[in-house]
Amino acid sequence: MWPNGMRCAVSFTFDFDAEEVWIGEDPTNADKPGVLSQGTYGAKIAVPLILELLARHGVQATFFVPARVAERHPLRIKEIVAAEHEIAHHGYTHTSPTKLSREEEEQELVRGLDVLGAFGVEVVGYRSPSWDFSPNTEELLQVHGFRYSSNFMDDLRPYRRAASSLVEIPITWILDDAAHFWFDGATWTKKISTAEEVRSIWEAEFRGYHRLEGAFVLTMHPQIIGRPYRLELLEEMIEFVKRHDDAWIATCRQIAERVP
Repeated sequence: MWPNGMRCAVSFTFDFDAEEVWIGEDPTNADKPGVLSQGTYGAKIAVPLILELLARHGVQATFFVPARVAERHPLRIKEIVAAEHEIAHHGYTHTSPTKLSREEEEQELVRGLDVLGAFGVEVVGYRSPSWDFSPNTEELLQVHGFRYSSNFMDDLRPYRRAASSLVEIPITWILDDAAHFWFDGATWTKKISTAEEVRSIWEAEFRGYHRLEGAFVLTMHPQIIGRPYRLELLEEMIEFVKRHDDAWIATCRQIAERVP
């Protein structure tokens, strides 16, 4: 499946949610600047640091962007595009499609395509804001020309979905930075992991993906991975992967294009 005799694929992906992850879940958060400042950090500080790190290592990544984030932070999207990273769809608002009617879900897809496409990119990938599909999602993605989805946790390798021509690029919570680092301010019960703990998990998972010839997809959020200490983790993971000459670092679109 992989080019030039490569044994596995690796994709560094970023869900650039900024403030929208809080507003999409609860619109009343729009009036809470302290809450939103957590996401503002992602756009204001983290994305430039991430782009600099990726450029230094020659890595192309995929940024899944809610289109309302692109409206709020167009300069950051222009910088991502100028650096030749892939832009993919992550909703117009950060709202689960399972909470929407078919008409509302289609409006989210179409409006998001219009906003993101205005930056001069072809948007062919979709990651749901909730990593979930409604009964209408797959059909709507097909109708509107998407080529791949990155939402399901049922495989180690990309595959062609049975009900459509979409390629599925599987993900998993264990390779998501939020599962390890996102603090639960509502209950104060969730421990914040150290970067060393997470690195040991991610490196061990990579060894398994490498052995089984899979597609190792890291899901990260600028406001989470973009803290100084965790940027060291990201850089160490890039260096770790690059020490494997048979690991192909690619965007999600490039991975999807390898699926027959």
